[in-house]
Amino acid sequence: MTAFPLRLPGSPLRASVIRAVIVGVLVILAYAPVVASETMSGADYITRSLLFFGAAALLVLGRVGAHHPYPRFGAANFVTMLRVSLVAGVAGLIGEPPSPPIAWLAIGGVVVVAVLDGVDGWLARRSGGTSSFGARFDMETDAALILILALLVWLHGKAGAWVIVCGLMRYGFVATGFVLPWMAGPLRSTTRGKSVAVGQLIGLGAALLPVVAAPISNTIAAVTLATLAWSFAVDIAWLKRQAH
Repeated sequence: MTAFPLRLPGSPLRASVIRAVIVGVLVILAYAPVVASETMSGADYITRSLLFFGAAALLVLGRVGAHHPYPRFGAANFVTMLRVSLVAGVAGLIGEPPSPPIAWLAIGGVVVVAVLDGVDGWLARRSGGTSSFGARFDMETDAALILILALLVWLHGKAGAWVIVCGLMRYGFVATGFVLPWMAGPLRSTTRGKSVAVGQLIGLGAALLPVVAAPISNTIAAVTLATLAWSFAVDIAWLKRQAH
């Protein structure tokens, strides 16, 4: 039997994005029924995961044509789309009653997403396919995961509602850029910024651990938020200096 490649209408770039989306959906359909059976949530968990992934995929499809500089989506962005499919699985847990198994499932998903975060960056550098689109795609995936993780920390009673600021700070920063144009300028890539982003996942993940109880989890979450606030303050000060 001869195998025929999947051919999709549209430009090669858009067609390659759609292939990545299809693979992402298949990944969700592979793991979501297992998670749903473990959490006894049935189709609700699968639906939530697919809805989150669908919304993210639509955003990518809407922006890729104008902002992606290469004729194909690329292996690095393909891996990032795979990460989005796993982030969708963590997002689907938000609707579940808080319990240690749910927390462990979320932490397991975060670990896999974090490991793949290093893979997509390595692929981009190795292939010479780095771009501002890929960097933004990667950044927004991390930002979404941080917000989801912060929500889970709050919902599991590991910290007060203030912990959600960890996830909202990035979106508040972007929104402020529409009011203060100088804050919408391009940010430099720094070791400090990358380290703080990783620290958010580690800190929030540690606070969510079932073996970590309050007030220790509160303290961990507070330190995590304070570190993020400091990093944003440094970036804002740098942008202001560049503007003037």
